Amino acid sequence: MKTAIYPGSFDPVTNGHLDIIQRASKMFDKLVVVVLINPLKTYSFSMKERCEFLKETTKDIPNVEIASFDGLLADYFNQRSDVDVIVKGLRATTDFEYEFQMAHTNKDLNPRAETVFIPASLKTTFVSSSMVKQVAMFNGDLSKYVPACIHEQIRSRLTQDFDAARELARTKYHEKSNSTERN
Repeated sequence: MKTAIYPGSFDPVTNGHLDIIQRASKMFDKLVVVVLINPLKTYSFSMKERCEFLKETTKDIPNVEIASFDGLLADYFNQRSDVDVIVKGLRATTDFEYEFQMAHTNKDLNPRAETVFIPASLKTTFVSSSMVKQVAMFNGDLSKYVPACIHEQIRSRLTQDFDAARELARTKYHEKSNSTERN
C-alpha cells in the first residue's frame, strides 16, 4: 500500500489545494493531508479550524486522512513509518525553486523522504491562500477560489478580520494626518 503526505499551512484551504488533494488521492492508496505550523507565518485560522475545513472539504474522498503536526516535516515523515512519499503542488517556477530546496532539505534530514511534484491545473495555477486573503480584504467574490462547502466561513472570517484591520489603519492615518496639519 502506497501512502503519501501532502503538507501545508492551508490558511485557508483553496480550490488549488483541493485540486492537488483530489489528483494525489487517485495516485496513492492513502493520502495524509498534514496541516503544519510555520512560525514565520501569521495565520488567519487556527490549526483546529484549518483541519476542520480540510475534513469538510475532503469528506467524500475516502482515502484521505487529515492530520496536524507542529515540527519539521522530515520528523513527521519519520514518525509515520507507513508513509512513502511527500506530495507538493507547484503553481509556478517560484514554487519550484522553493519546493526543490525543501525536498532536498527533507531528504537530507530523512533519507527515506522522497518528494513528488504535481503541477497545478490551469484553472487553479494562480490561486494561493495569500491571493484569497487579498480578494477578501476588499470584499471580493471568493467563490471561484475556495471550496463551496466552506466558502461562507472563510469569507465571513476574512472579511471581518480585514474590516477591523482596515478601520484601525484608517484611524491611525487620520490621527497622523490631523497631527501633521496642526504642526
